[in-house]
Amino acid sequence: MKFSDRVAVVTGSASGIGKATAEALAGEGATVCIGDIAADKGEAVAAELRAKGRQAEYFPLDLTDRDSIAKFAAAVLKRFGRVDILVNGAGWGKTVPFVDSDDAFWEKVINLNFIGPMRLTKALLPQMFERKYGRVVSVSSDAGRVGSLGETVYSGAKAGLIGFSKGLAREGARYNVTVNVVCPGPTDTPLLAAVPEKYRDAFIKAIPMRRFGQPAEVAEAIVFFAGGNAGYITGQVLSVSGGLTMVG
Repeated sequence: MKFSDRVAVVTGSASGIGKATAEALAGEGATVCIGDIAADKGEAVAAELRAKGRQAEYFPLDLTDRDSIAKFAAAVLKRFGRVDILVNGAGWGKTVPFVDSDDAFWEKVINLNFIGPMRLTKALLPQMFERKYGRVVSVSSDAGRVGSLGETVYSGAKAGLIGFSKGLAREGARYNVTVNVVCPGPTDTPLLAAVPEKYRDAFIKAIPMRRFGQPAEVAEAIVFFAGGNAGYITGQVLSVSGGLTMVG
């Protein structure tokens, strides 16, 4: 099992892509720290994994709250002593015209999708640098690569996460810490279910494979970047979108 000696943090792992990633990493032997604001669902995911003989534990996390992030990082490090893999998987957005959005909406989207992951990464990075090992994989979005109608602020936040990851990859390389990004296209998650039907229909027509992605398909790309076979890959952005975007 390729992650049997690794401790992994996966944010947003109470559902969707984060949950699929936690399941995949735990299935390969990793000890998985479930980080999510939804306590009941997070506890349930951890319990499901333990029932299968996996190693998993839930820790509360609100990525829009500085103190919550600090407490989460401290609790994980106290419990396990280290984090080998960080998956910044949590994300949130809402389809709304930019001119109809307000400051409160902007702040939530930017904090959850960009500033929160930066804060958590900073909290866990020093011990990776000290041990000269780490894998950071952030889940951005194709919206952050090419923009998305009705998701202007979300697109900006996710683009910021890509730029941050590329810069951090340069800083982390000398410490054997890789930093990569996975950009899902429209994926069958609770977040997509909240998108108006007319937008979902438009997505299907635009995707060459004519279907939405499944969380497990995105998780496979995340697990690749987190594993040993990607040890010489850093600062890269991989789209998992059924061909929706083909950016050089």
